[in-house]
Amino acid sequence: MKSLSLSPPLLLFVFFNLFVPSSLGERENGLCISQGGRFPPFSIDGQKPRKAPKGPRDLTLCRVFRHNTCCDITQTYPASVSVRKLASTGEGGRECLHLWELLECSICDPTVGTSSGPPQICTSFCNMVFDACSGAYFSLDMKTQILSPCGLNDIVCGKLNKWASNGTELCHLTGFSVHNDSVISDEGGAVQFCYGGKESLDSIANSWKFSEHGSAFDSQHSSFWGLETVSWAIGGMVLTAGLVYISKRKSYSRRQRQAATIRTATRRR
Repeated sequence: MKSLSLSPPLLLFVFFNLFVPSSLGERENGLCISQGGRFPPFSIDGQKPRKAPKGPRDLTLCRVFRHNTCCDITQTYPASVSVRKLASTGEGGRECLHLWELLECSICDPTVGTSSGPPQICTSFCNMVFDACSGAYFSLDMKTQILSPCGLNDIVCGKLNKWASNGTELCHLTGFSVHNDSVISDEGGAVQFCYGGKESLDSIANSWKFSEHGSAFDSQHSSFWGLETVSWAIGGMVLTAGLVYISKRKSYSRRQRQAATIRTATRRR
């Protein structure tokens, strides 16, 4: 491999964002609409978001959205594979992994799923992901021209900052659309919805906090976003923590093997 803010009360916002599929953004009558591009079509395309099915089609990631989503395993399996690659061969750090998982889970947000795709991400969030992942390894699929974390079968991989110069480029290259959340775009003065803005992250964090799953990250990382709520403590974060641990163990084992090889070669001299 060659290296080459203005928000309504928080609980009210959570209710409307996650349980009433008719709030912000350019919507398709509150019905799920497949996003196109690299995102697999929804199994309930043309229907209202609903609780994710139990059993083999349940969400493997992004479970904070399972009570109201257009997703099932068809969408979350590719997302989990992407996170796994970033944690291993992509050599993504802890912060990078958390943010990348949030980005990949955008497809399961009911506001995103009922809006014309591809998922519209806030510029500010794209920049956060770029800053955190700039040193991780990514590869460009020459057929689809989509950038994704480097995998074992990728021949040419390079650090993210070699593929993109900012967050907007990153989100475009990875198959998302981008909205500048620092400007008011609607004529009526309403702020257009985009995933990853402060309100969006607040709602995700609060939903997770009040869900039955809970999280081991709540007290440990409450100040990460500069918010009172824990915006990264969402479904799947325990998975990410495990992946980071596995990645570190693999790196440690690799270094140990390399050191043993060097010692053996030195003795033979």
